[in-house]
Amino acid sequence: MSEDRAEMSEDGGESSSPSSAAKPRGCDVSVGGEYVSPSADQVLDNVLDNVLLFLRSRRDRNAASLVSKSWWRAEALTREELFIGNCYAVSPRRVTERFQRVRAVTLKGKPRFADFSLMPPNWGAHFAPWLAAMGDSYRALEKLCLKRMRVKDEDLEFLARSFPCFKELVLVCCDGFGTSGLAMVASKCRQLRVLDLTDDEVADDEVDWISCFPEGETSLESLIFDCVECPINFEALERLVTRSRSLKKLRLNRFVNIGQLYRLMIQAPQLTHLGTGSFGPSEIVAQGDQEPDYVSAFAACRSLVCLSGFREITSDYLPAIYPVSANLTSLNFSYANISAEQLIPIIRHCHKLQILWVLDSVCDEGLHVVAAACKDLLELRVFPVDAREDGEASVSDVGLLAISEGCRKLQSILYFCQRMTNAAVIAMSKNCPDLVVFRLCIMGRHRPDHITNEPMDEGFGAIVKNCKKLTRLAVSGLLTDRAFSYIGQYGKLVRTLSVAFAGDSDMGLKYVLEGCPRLQKLEIRDSPFGDSALHSGLHHYYNMRFLWMSSCKLTRQGCMEIAQELPRLVVEVINGNDEDEIKDDFGILYMYRSLEGPRSDAPRFVTIL
Repeated sequence: MSEDRAEMSEDGGESSSPSSAAKPRGCDVSVGGEYVSPSADQVLDNVLDNVLLFLRSRRDRNAASLVSKSWWRAEALTREELFIGNCYAVSPRRVTERFQRVRAVTLKGKPRFADFSLMPPNWGAHFAPWLAAMGDSYRALEKLCLKRMRVKDEDLEFLARSFPCFKELVLVCCDGFGTSGLAMVASKCRQLRVLDLTDDEVADDEVDWISCFPEGETSLESLIFDCVECPINFEALERLVTRSRSLKKLRLNRFVNIGQLYRLMIQAPQLTHLGTGSFGPSEIVAQGDQEPDYVSAFAACRSLVCLSGFREITSDYLPAIYPVSANLTSLNFSYANISAEQLIPIIRHCHKLQILWVLDSVCDEGLHVVAAACKDLLELRVFPVDAREDGEASVSDVGLLAISEGCRKLQSILYFCQRMTNAAVIAMSKNCPDLVVFRLCIMGRHRPDHITNEPMDEGFGAIVKNCKKLTRLAVSGLLTDRAFSYIGQYGKLVRTLSVAFAGDSDMGLKYVLEGCPRLQKLEIRDSPFGDSALHSGLHHYYNMRFLWMSSCKLTRQGCMEIAQELPRLVVEVINGNDEDEIKDDFGILYMYRSLEGPRSDAPRFVTIL
């Protein structure tokens, strides 16, 4: 908890006013025209302010703020970037009173399981209260990143009008707004450099937001809108790209076809990151017309290192990207249902590749080629074409083993499959000891090692034992309490743990809560853990950002006892049906620490104990 305590300490020291904070605190002064040397304390304060300006890591700054009350005040006065991992952990008023020179804010709302429809959509995480506070206090705000927040068009309009220096807006997994709000940002934020929309739900208000960017040369460096599910004015987009000479990142939605992509690439050969849109034709080429030379367009983009998109791919066009494959460090095929045969001619030239996202349609055969060609691979994600529990998956332990043998620099993996073995996971733990993130999702419930029929305990045990840098772990398959005892014994650096359909008894969770001192985020679904397991973490919950449990064996009384024992912990019980008020039965427990106590905007399907 020290990290968030440092960001939002309850130590109520005095805050310097903005006018006094604008001066160096150790500046020389004169009395009656005579020079007066600053005191030793003033000199030390000035030195401290200048030293703190060099601290960029928020963890370093948090640690510095805990040294003393004077360091706490100095750190607050020099912090320009603010990260808040839970919008309900602290009030906007407390933030703006303590930190007065903030220029960049990152704010997170709903927990991650909201991405999987495990939380009612109207749960909360409204941006409006935060925006109102920032509008009064942070007139110099330049950057804003929101994740899983509820953002309205009115919020975007207020933002566009309130911050004259605003330059960067990043919205990730947000909802509540539409193209009307985007139009306000485009038209009013004259210095806009970054507009990134990633996995957002954007309503189609039938507003031509692309046309709202000011005429003349723009400052745009990044424009990402691949999640916007409505047509755009392509002619306006083409003009915008043409007059954005600093544009480096462009990710298009599925309404941009490959012919239009060609026209944009001709105008912007300086691109380093490109999301291709649909990568398929949507217009019939007139008889006798010759299709553009897509290969030459890609070849002209010599700076291109990151390629994504391919949302409605036509495989006949894939050879167009061959010229850039040797230079790519990131390739995202997670929307492209391509086979191993189609992947191989591309991937065999990707010797610089560090990040690869694919669908399991590439099969184990495709992963073998990845392992042979991509020796510098750091991150791999393999998503399922069919995410049903009884669906057919085309990758298995064979593909995982190949990756572990060929990509020994791997640091992060997310792997969906239906069949796995302990031997393959153990091999990965030995071949890839630098793993920081290991997420193995065996989609069928309680599936054992498909060769030995044994639980997957030894595989996951080897991961936490041999991968000394591991901070994030997701477990699945048939697991007994032994697997959780391994996690508690060896997972001393694990900060995020996700558990699905696993465990024997309350002892499993007790091993984790008593053995993982760095644990910050714990997500559990459909597992047999009950009140006894929940109570075993009383000593640690104040040190965690949150605990999420859904479809487990908890009782309302057990949750109430936690709330009584830990008054600064917010304990929410949530009904999965957002129309019904909670009674004795509930589906979800969500607990998080907060300096402010229970929130005031809880809907009726949420009861705060």
